[in-house]
Amino acid sequence: MHSGATGTIPRLSIGGVTLAAPVVQAALSGYSDLAMRVLARRHGAAYALCEVLLDRFVAEVGTNRRNLSRIAVAAEEHPVGGQLMGADPDDFPPAARRLVAEGFDVIDINFGCPVKKVLGRCRGGYLLGAPETALKIVSRVRDAVPAHVPVTLKMRRGIDDSPESADKFWEIFDGAFARGVAAVTVHGRTVRQKYVGPSNWEFLANVKRRAGDRTVIGSGDLFSAEACVAMLRQTGVDGVSIARGAIGNPWIFRQTRALLAGEPPVPPPTLHEQADVLREHFALATALHGEGLAGRVMRKFAIKYARLHPDSLAVRDAFVGVKVDADWQAVLDRFYRIDGPGRDPAGDVDETAGCEE
Repeated sequence: MHSGATGTIPRLSIGGVTLAAPVVQAALSGYSDLAMRVLARRHGAAYALCEVLLDRFVAEVGTNRRNLSRIAVAAEEHPVGGQLMGADPDDFPPAARRLVAEGFDVIDINFGCPVKKVLGRCRGGYLLGAPETALKIVSRVRDAVPAHVPVTLKMRRGIDDSPESADKFWEIFDGAFARGVAAVTVHGRTVRQKYVGPSNWEFLANVKRRAGDRTVIGSGDLFSAEACVAMLRQTGVDGVSIARGAIGNPWIFRQTRALLAGEPPVPPPTLHEQADVLREHFALATALHGEGLAGRVMRKFAIKYARLHPDSLAVRDAFVGVKVDADWQAVLDRFYRIDGPGRDPAGDVDETAGCEE
């Protein structure tokens, strides 16, 4: 991966979908709804994935507004990916077809989520220990959707660090590409690690060397623009998938693209810039969910946005009580009325966010 000297940002190809930059927003359970994705795209993400969706939920979603909001797609966010998770290969095809019908441009399959209840139901990261089932799922999804719709995969580097786990990783990785997968995103931690300990970037470099010209996207420990660029340059992966580092910090995408273009580092957003995005995010959430639910949904985002404020703890505590738009505006008027520099949240490593896969 070479960039910066000429000011040219490398593109990223996912099958027939060409992205303007190798900077992706990951699927984030409970977070990456339409509102978060649109903000990410407006701030420089070249592509974003919806939160992971259970295959049966998608196939049986019905007409409930809250359920439909989870598969909603905005015109401005194309191309956009829909991520599926499940246990039974037979449940994936109808869900994949439904996501295509709803407007998703790429279908991603989750073989990475390390959450205990997910593993207990033989989903997500569990399937890294079951190559035969995993590859059957890949084949069913690839056969279910039109040829022009790329199918991609999300993996961790294995269940654990055992040789048996490594063998199963490579069996799934190679087998998925052989079955027509257009790209694989690899998180540098094992399922056992969950979100604890460093992401193994050396492993990502090995994955990319084995992949050759096939598309590999790296994930793990991407909490700053500098880290994103470092992963691209140190591992050779074709793109980076920013997960927890993007919650409450959509500016990370533009900051990363600036560094890739050889521009000076972009400072954290000022308080007025933050306030503008906070208002924008609440408005998007209200349009998607209605004001009552938006207030509840936005509290968890606001706690993350507060990390960029110099008085982060007080701002966080104030946002916890937000229920409706008037509450939201009151917090902004109190803490963001006077402009000033923001703080860099990169050092605030978050171990509490849900499944990022």
